[in-house]
Amino acid sequence: MKKVLLAGAIALFGLSNAQIAKGTTYLSGQVGYSSTQDNNTDSKVEDFTIVPTVGYFVGNNVAVGLGVGYANTSNTTTSALTNVETKLSTDAFVVAPFVRKYWTVGEKLYIFGQLEVPMAFGKDKAEYSGTASQFNTESKFTSIGVNVKPGLDYFLNKNWSIEATIGEFGYNNFKYKDLDKSTDNFNFGLNLSSVTFGVKYVFAK
Repeated sequence: MKKVLLAGAIALFGLSNAQIAKGTTYLSGQVGYSSTQDNNTDSKVEDFTIVPTVGYFVGNNVAVGLGVGYANTSNTTTSALTNVETKLSTDAFVVAPFVRKYWTVGEKLYIFGQLEVPMAFGKDKAEYSGTASQFNTESKFTSIGVNVKPGLDYFLNKNWSIEATIGEFGYNNFKYKDLDKSTDNFNFGLNLSSVTFGVKYVFAK
């Protein structure tokens, strides 16, 4: 029995010593599109996001990286009574530098903590059009935050892995260019409704 326990302990510690080597590079990112059509209110909501990410391990199990991309959200509504179409949209250029620390759970399974500084530079636009008149408004904004995200990373093989993040702990400051005041948002908690999944390609050494 002792020999079995000793063998199990040796195996466990052997797996826990597995590391992602310094100098390893990986590609990942976020791509998403959703569209919701509400026929009762004659409205349509669309969301599109693309943020490719590159990471580089500056040490064993420690990576730094950068995500750069674009995000768009639009909400179009047509009034059956006035025949006025209203389109609210948001376009933003997204930049997100980060540092990520891994801890080994098994030979292929890791947990990680990621510190990131997400930034978005964009504009909110409102377009109104009808039979009588048509006009547009536009407001530029800047959004800067600091987030900590816990997650899991499972390697299918030496080149591909599946990762998941569960919630986030962070702060965000949102400010319109033409307004003096800004909005501060705080988010703390492991929210199972905000679990995200991704696929990563690793240039294994």
